[in-house]
Parts: sequence; C-alpha cells; structure tokens
Amino acid sequence: MQRSTGIEEVKARLASARAVTVLTGSGISADSGVPTFRGADGLWRSFRAEDLATPEAFARDPRLVWEWYNWRRELIATKSPNAAHYALVELERRADHFWLITQNVDGLHPIAGTRQLSEIHGNIWKVRCTQCGKVETNRAVPIPLLPQCSACNGLLRPHIVWFGESLDPADLDRSMAALRACEVLLIIGTSGIVYPAAAFAALAKQAGAFVAEVNLDSTPNSQVVDVAIQGRAKEIVPELLQTP
Repeated sequence: MQRSTGIEEVKARLASARAVTVLTGSGISADSGVPTFRGADGLWRSFRAEDLATPEAFARDPRLVWEWYNWRRELIATKSPNAAHYALVELERRADHFWLITQNVDGLHPIAGTRQLSEIHGNIWKVRCTQCGKVETNRAVPIPLLPQCSACNGLLRPHIVWFGESLDPADLDRSMAALRACEVLLIIGTSGIVYPAAAFAALAKQAGAFVAEVNLDSTPNSQVVDVAIQGRAKEIVPELLQTP
C-alpha cells in the first residue's frame, strides 16, 4: 500500500470511529527532542540506563539514582509537546470514547492537554514514597537530594516502573479494556519490542479493531497492523486528523 493511500485510509477510519485508542512510544517524544536515555543516548557518567533504573540500584545507592533522574529532569524540562501531541488532544476531543496509552515518562501528553490516558511506565514528574506509598507531583529542578515524603518523611523515589518491576494493575486493566473496546488503534513511535505493549496491536486486532502504525522505521508490528506509515509523528499524526 502506498503511503498516501494508507494515510487516506486511516483518516477515513478515524473520522468515522466512535471509540479510538492510541499507543505512543519514544518516537513521538523524539520529535520534541527528548532523548531515549537508552542505548547510545543512555550513557551517563559511564552508567547505562539499565544499570540505574532498577530497584536494586536504588536500594544500593539512592543518591546516585536521584542524581541521574535530576539530569534527566533537567533535560526534559526544556522540551515541549509537538504537533503530534496536540493532534492527539484534538482526537480526544472528537472521539466519543478515547484512551491514550503511553510508554513515555516525560509527561508531555498531559502537558499538551490529554486527559484520558494511562502512563503505564510512570511519570518522571511524580514521586512515590518508599514508606507510605503516597504519590505526588514534584516539578523541582533539581529536586533536593535525598527527597523526603511530605506525609511521613520517608525516602521518595521516582514514580517510574523500573526494569524488573510490574506495571500497575489498574493501569494495565484500563489499557486492556480500551484495547478490546476500540474501533481504531493508532500506534505511534513505538518499537514494538517492549512487552506488554508489544502485544497490544495483536490484541486489538483480535477484538476487531482497525490497527494503524506510524513510525520512522518498520517494526515487528508492521506485519500485524492494517496500515503501516513510515514518517515522523509530528508530520503524519496531524495529517491524519484532516478531513478525508
């Protein structure tokens, strides 16, 4: 299928759908200049993200982990939502039933104005008490080290799902319900290799949804979806909302 034909098909599906679910990954934030913090972008003082984003690393040296997250927060604080983020806010406004599932922790979707969403990997601007479990927003840059809970003075940690940790059951249940109920699933800027999100395309298709992918490169999901469009999210996603 030619790219233009695929875009027109997705536009028509979105225009007529009452229930739309969206899954986003790092590709949509890359268009805002947010680094991936993994792979080549993930080195910090010779540490890899996979070495620091773990419960074990935090237990061993919470100050080091918080220094890394302060560095990340300082970088992300300079970034803003792009045209793709704002297009999804418009899509939420148009659809009768809408849910956005994001793997990103940068908080750009809520900043843009998305309200119906699950941040399944957490949010870098939220902190969670390791003692009482209280979650609250903290946008301090830098955050004082070591931060303490306002309720019980316990040590705070980033409200992030680290390697080796499970997704929040409520987030996962809400996401699964949205995937099974949608008429259209739009997948934007995700590699399709991190589970459970990598299985969402197949799950939605089995439930009868039309599934479309927007990504710079082909992914494992490209063979599963109905339409795969290669290109930048900030260019393609706003076009998908134009009148077909």
